Amino acid sequence: MRYDPLKRSLDLAVSLPAAVVSLPIQVVVAAAVRVKLGSPVLFRQQRPGKDGKPFELLKFRSMRDPAYPGEPDADRLSGFGTLLRSTSLDELPSLWNVVRGDMSLVGPRPLLMEYLPLYTPEQRRRHEVRPGITGLAQVSGRNDTTWEQRFAHDVRYVEQRSLRLDAQILWRTVMTVVRRDGISAEGQATMPRFTGTSTHPAEDS
Repeated sequence: MRYDPLKRSLDLAVSLPAAVVSLPIQVVVAAAVRVKLGSPVLFRQQRPGKDGKPFELLKFRSMRDPAYPGEPDADRLSGFGTLLRSTSLDELPSLWNVVRGDMSLVGPRPLLMEYLPLYTPEQRRRHEVRPGITGLAQVSGRNDTTWEQRFAHDVRYVEQRSLRLDAQILWRTVMTVVRRDGISAEGQATMPRFTGTSTHPAEDS
Protein backbone atom coordinates (compact mmCIF):
# COMPACT_ATOMS: atom_id res chain seq x y z
CA MET A 1 0.00 0.00 0.00
CA ARG A 2 1.36 3.43 -0.96
CA TYR A 3 0.73 4.85 2.52
CA ASP A 4 2.96 2.30 4.29
CA PRO A 5 6.40 3.88 3.52
CA LEU A 6 5.08 7.28 4.66
CA LYS A 7 3.55 5.66 7.73
CA ARG A 8 6.93 4.23 8.76
CA SER A 9 8.59 7.63 8.31
CA LEU A 10 5.91 9.27 10.43
CA ASP A 11 6.28 6.57 13.09
CA LEU A 12 9.99 7.39 13.40
CA ALA A 13 9.42 11.13 13.30
CA VAL A 14 6.97 10.93 16.21
CA SER A 15 8.13 7.94 18.29
CA LEU A 16 11.84 8.76 18.54
CA PRO A 17 11.36 12.31 19.91
CA ALA A 18 8.50 11.06 22.12
CA ALA A 19 10.67 8.27 23.53
CA VAL A 20 13.51 10.70 24.28
CA VAL A 21 11.32 13.49 25.71
CA SER A 22 9.42 11.01 27.90
CA LEU A 23 12.63 9.50 29.37
CA PRO A 24 12.32 11.46 32.66
CA ILE A 25 8.75 10.21 33.03
CA GLN A 26 9.87 6.68 32.22
CA VAL A 27 12.56 6.89 34.89
CA VAL A 28 10.00 8.02 37.49
CA VAL A 29 7.54 5.29 36.48
CA ALA A 30 10.31 2.67 36.54
CA ALA A 31 11.28 3.71 40.07
CA ALA A 32 7.63 3.56 41.19
CA VAL A 33 7.21 0.09 39.67
CA ARG A 34 10.38 -1.06 41.45
CA VAL A 35 9.04 0.16 44.80
CA LYS A 36 5.43 -1.01 44.35
CA LEU A 37 5.89 -4.27 42.45
CA GLY A 38 9.57 -5.14 42.69
CA SER A 39 11.73 -6.51 39.90
CA PRO A 40 11.68 -6.85 37.00
CA VAL A 41 10.48 -3.35 36.17
CA LEU A 42 9.82 -4.14 32.51
CA PHE A 43 7.32 -6.66 31.21
CA ARG A 44 8.89 -8.48 28.26
CA GLN A 45 7.00 -11.00 26.18
CA GLN A 46 7.14 -12.49 22.70
CA ARG A 47 4.27 -11.20 20.59
CA PRO A 48 3.43 -11.69 16.91
CA GLY A 49 4.30 -8.77 14.65
CA LYS A 50 3.77 -8.23 10.94
CA ASP A 51 3.10 -11.54 9.16
CA GLY A 52 3.07 -13.20 12.59
CA LYS A 53 6.83 -12.81 13.05
CA PRO A 54 7.61 -12.73 16.80
CA PHE A 55 9.24 -9.78 18.55
CA GLU A 56 9.80 -8.83 22.19
CA LEU A 57 7.15 -6.41 23.44
CA LEU A 58 8.27 -3.92 26.10
CA LYS A 59 5.92 -2.45 28.70
CA PHE A 60 6.14 -1.39 32.31
CA ARG A 61 5.08 -4.15 34.63
CA SER A 62 1.61 -3.58 36.10
CA MET A 63 0.92 -6.85 37.95
CA ARG A 64 2.61 -8.42 40.94
CA ASP A 65 3.95 -11.95 40.76
CA PRO A 66 1.26 -14.63 41.21
CA ALA A 67 0.97 -15.92 44.75
CA TYR A 68 0.00 -19.33 43.37
CA PRO A 69 -0.27 -20.95 39.91
CA GLY A 70 -3.30 -19.72 37.98
CA GLU A 71 -4.02 -16.78 40.28
CA PRO A 72 -6.58 -14.53 38.47
CA ASP A 73 -5.34 -11.30 36.93
CA ALA A 74 -7.93 -9.38 38.98
CA ASP A 75 -6.14 -10.47 42.17
CA ARG A 76 -2.69 -9.56 40.81
CA LEU A 77 -3.66 -6.10 39.53
CA SER A 78 -3.26 -3.55 42.32
CA GLY A 79 -4.55 0.00 42.41
CA PHE A 80 -1.11 1.15 41.26
CA GLY A 81 -1.21 -1.24 38.30
CA THR A 82 -4.70 -0.08 37.41
CA LEU A 83 -3.47 3.52 37.45
CA LEU A 84 -0.61 2.67 35.08
CA ARG A 85 -2.99 1.00 32.65
CA SER A 86 -5.74 3.62 32.83
CA THR A 87 -3.23 6.40 32.06
CA SER A 88 -1.37 4.22 29.50
CA LEU A 89 1.91 4.99 31.28
CA ASP A 90 2.68 1.27 31.12
CA GLU A 91 2.87 1.63 27.32
CA LEU A 92 5.74 4.17 27.26
CA PRO A 93 8.52 1.55 26.71
CA SER A 94 6.63 0.37 23.62
CA LEU A 95 7.76 3.58 21.92
CA TRP A 96 11.15 1.86 21.58
CA ASN A 97 9.41 -1.03 19.80
CA VAL A 98 8.15 1.53 17.29
CA VAL A 99 11.61 3.04 16.89
CA ARG A 100 13.06 -0.44 16.23
CA GLY A 101 10.39 -1.18 13.63
CA ASP A 102 8.65 -3.96 15.55
CA MET A 103 5.51 -1.88 15.90
CA SER A 104 3.72 1.19 14.60
CA LEU A 105 2.05 3.96 16.57
CA VAL A 106 -1.27 2.84 15.10
CA GLY A 107 -2.27 -0.70 14.18
CA PRO A 108 -3.89 -3.84 15.61
CA ARG A 109 -2.66 -4.50 19.14
CA PRO A 110 -0.09 -7.33 19.40
CA LEU A 111 -1.73 -10.23 21.21
CA LEU A 112 -0.40 -13.61 22.38
CA MET A 113 1.58 -15.99 20.18
CA GLU A 114 -0.74 -18.81 21.25
CA TYR A 115 -3.68 -17.08 19.56
CA LEU A 116 -2.19 -17.42 16.06
CA PRO A 117 -3.70 -20.84 15.24
CA LEU A 118 -7.09 -19.78 16.65
CA TYR A 119 -7.79 -17.02 14.13
CA THR A 120 -10.13 -17.43 11.21
CA PRO A 121 -8.60 -16.50 7.83
CA GLU A 122 -10.36 -13.12 8.05
CA GLN A 123 -9.15 -12.44 11.60
CA ARG A 124 -5.61 -13.43 10.60
CA ARG A 125 -5.52 -10.42 8.26
CA ARG A 126 -4.73 -8.26 11.31
CA HIS A 127 -1.13 -9.41 10.84
CA GLU A 128 -0.83 -7.92 7.36
CA VAL A 129 0.46 -4.72 8.99
CA ARG A 130 2.73 -3.89 11.94
CA PRO A 131 0.94 -4.04 15.30
CA GLY A 132 0.30 -0.75 17.02
CA ILE A 133 0.51 0.87 20.43
CA THR A 134 -3.06 1.96 19.79
CA GLY A 135 -5.58 1.02 17.16
CA LEU A 136 -9.13 1.31 15.90
CA ALA A 137 -10.32 -1.36 18.35
CA GLN A 138 -8.80 0.52 21.29
CA VAL A 139 -10.68 3.73 20.51
CA SER A 140 -13.87 1.76 19.94
CA GLY A 141 -14.18 0.46 23.49
CA ARG A 142 -10.63 -0.60 24.47
CA ASN A 143 -11.16 -3.82 26.49
CA ASP A 144 -14.92 -3.30 26.83
CA THR A 145 -15.77 -5.15 23.58
CA THR A 146 -15.93 -8.76 22.41
CA TRP A 147 -13.00 -10.39 20.65
CA GLU A 148 -15.00 -10.66 17.44
CA GLN A 149 -15.75 -6.92 17.52
CA ARG A 150 -12.09 -6.11 18.13
CA PHE A 151 -10.92 -8.29 15.25
CA ALA A 152 -13.52 -6.73 12.95
CA HIS A 153 -12.11 -3.30 13.82
CA ASP A 154 -8.57 -4.59 13.21
CA VAL A 155 -9.43 -5.88 9.73
CA ARG A 156 -11.27 -2.68 8.92
CA TYR A 157 -8.10 -0.77 9.84
CA VAL A 158 -5.95 -2.99 7.62
CA GLU A 159 -8.27 -2.29 4.68
CA GLN A 160 -8.76 1.44 5.27
CA ARG A 161 -5.48 2.62 6.81
CA SER A 162 -4.50 6.14 5.86
CA LEU A 163 -2.91 9.25 7.30
CA ARG A 164 -6.32 10.69 8.08
CA LEU A 165 -7.48 7.53 9.87
CA ASP A 166 -4.25 7.32 11.88
CA ALA A 167 -4.62 10.95 12.96
CA GLN A 168 -8.22 10.31 14.03
CA ILE A 169 -7.22 7.22 16.02
CA LEU A 170 -4.37 9.04 17.78
CA TRP A 171 -6.69 11.90 18.74
CA ARG A 172 -9.39 9.53 19.95
CA THR A 173 -6.74 7.62 21.92
CA VAL A 174 -5.84 10.78 23.82
CA MET A 175 -9.53 11.38 24.58
CA THR A 176 -10.06 7.75 25.63
CA VAL A 177 -7.10 7.88 28.01
CA VAL A 178 -8.24 11.21 29.48
CA ARG A 179 -11.71 9.74 30.14
CA ARG A 180 -10.22 6.35 31.14
CA ASP A 181 -12.89 4.54 29.12
CA GLY A 182 -13.01 0.77 28.60
CA ILE A 183 -9.95 -0.20 30.64
CA SER A 184 -11.43 -3.56 31.53
CA ALA A 185 -14.04 -5.87 30.12
CA GLU A 186 -17.09 -6.23 32.36
CA GLY A 187 -16.25 -8.59 35.22
CA GLN A 188 -12.58 -8.84 34.19
CA ALA A 189 -9.34 -7.11 35.19
CA THR A 190 -8.36 -7.27 31.52
CA MET A 191 -9.81 -8.96 28.44
CA PRO A 192 -10.70 -12.65 28.93
CA ARG A 193 -8.51 -15.07 26.99
CA PHE A 194 -9.36 -15.64 23.34
CA THR A 195 -10.31 -19.29 22.74
CA GLY A 196 -11.42 -19.05 19.12
CA THR A 197 -14.56 -17.93 17.32
CA SER A 198 -17.14 -20.66 17.84
CA THR A 199 -19.20 -19.80 14.77
CA HIS A 200 -16.15 -20.02 12.52
CA PRO A 201 -13.85 -22.93 13.37
CA ALA A 202 -10.22 -21.86 13.47
CA GLU A 203 -7.79 -23.21 10.90
CA ASP A 204 -4.14 -24.05 11.38
CA SER A 205 -1.64 -21.39 10.39
